[in-house]
Amino acid sequence: MLTLYAPEAKEVQVAGTFNGWRPDANPLENKGSEGWTTHLMLRSGQYEYRFVVDGVWTNDPQATQSATNPYGELNSILKVALDDRVDQL
Repeated sequence: MLTLYAPEAKEVQVAGTFNGWRPDANPLENKGSEGWTTHLMLRSGQYEYRFVVDGVWTNDPQATQSATNPYGELNSILKVALDDRVDQL
């Protein structure tokens, strides 16, 4: 499960190497006090991603690793091991 706390947001999406950087492919659902969440089914590997909050590309404040992207900003990094469940993110 992927979660972002953004109480003022009207729309939150996630885009990354796992969905061709298409924000519309993975919208998050507003769970109120729990934040915005979505479940992704990912194979093992390394993925880069960013949230899109009301149209603004945003870093994941919970990410422990990041990489510079071609725009001089940071992409969050997610590593999924072979033994991780599909709801890890």
